[in-house]
Parts: sequence; C-alpha cells; structure tokens
Amino acid sequence: MNIKKFTFNSFQENTYIISSNNDCMIIDPGCSNQREKEEITNYIEDNQLNPIELINTHCHLDHIFGNNFISKKYNLRPKMHKKDFPLLERSLDIAKLYNVDLEPPPLNIEFINEQDIIILGDTKWEIIFTPGHSPGHICLLNKQDHVIIVGDVLFLMSIGRTDLPGCNHSDLINSIHNKIITLDEQITVFCGHGENTTIGFEKKNNPFLN
Repeated sequence: MNIKKFTFNSFQENTYIISSNNDCMIIDPGCSNQREKEEITNYIEDNQLNPIELINTHCHLDHIFGNNFISKKYNLRPKMHKKDFPLLERSLDIAKLYNVDLEPPPLNIEFINEQDIIILGDTKWEIIFTPGHSPGHICLLNKQDHVIIVGDVLFLMSIGRTDLPGCNHSDLINSIHNKIITLDEQITVFCGHGENTTIGFEKKNNPFLN
C-alpha cells in the first residue's frame, strides 16, 4: 500500500491517493486549477494506477473542488455520507459567497454508511461516521496497516472548526472521543490539512481533547 498526499487550492487542503496492487482511490480531490489537475493525473499515469474509487470525507468546498474533474476523467461516481449531500447541493452558492470558482460537482452520488468496507487491492477500509465538522463527515480506517484518513475531524494539536453552518462542536468532540482516540495509539492519522500525527500523540498532547 502507498499513500500520496497533495496539498491543493487556496485553503491548503490535503488530497490523498491511496494505492494497492495498482488500483487506487482518490480521497477529497481538492485540485482547483490546471496545474493541480495535471499534478494528480501525472502521478496516476506515471505510476500506472487504476482509479476505482472517489470518496469525500465531507463536502466543504476545499474538499470537492476536483470532484467534477476526477469524476469525468476516470468515470467515477463520488461516494459520501448522505447527511453531507445538502452541502454538495448548495456548493455553487457557497462558492459564490467565498468568491471562488467551482466546477459543478456531480450529484449522482453513491452513499456510504458507517461500517461499510471499501476494498482496495489487499487493503480494507472501514467507514466511520464522525459528524461535527459537518453533518455527514466520515473517516476511513485501515486497521491492518494502522492508518486512518480523518478529513477535518482531527489535526496535529488541533481539531476541526465548528463555526460554519451545519457544524456542531459537541458532536465533533463526541466523534473524536468515542470513535477516534479509542483506536490503537500507533495508528497514523492523515489529516485534511497540515501534517500527519498519531492517535497516541493526540491523546497525550492535543489541548482540545484534555
């Protein structure tokens, strides 16, 4: 298994390509201009990867800028939790509020739920429902390889913001305490912004959790 991180768009969002046995899944494609689109497609072509999944941890703008491009380029139907679909439906209006360009994201969504399993090559990724930063936020857990993709739930020494419409601080804290930091402390946490961390480090050092 290999995990490639790209940092895209003006929000400095982390897009991930996870590959196993030449199949790959693209998580939170934030590519927002031609250079970023070329960066992600060049990586896929150079490594002879076959994209089979497009997954959104949640539907804030910075995590869906590339949904239109990736969906069309690789004929992929985006997967996300149904509770974030209203955010997706309103995304063009939200983009206008932020004065940013957004290619209309596809609405032919496949909904995924907690405890669903995504199979990628030799790896299994369990869907964990973690609302708070958004109503339908999910994380992807690979227990075998001690990896979790957390979107904007948890960051190095920080947590996701909860001052946006649809956010709920209590839900976020409950998600972190009940679903995330109960996991193996050795698990590497791949965040939606910033650097990686581990469950153990955040349990001991994150000021928002103590």
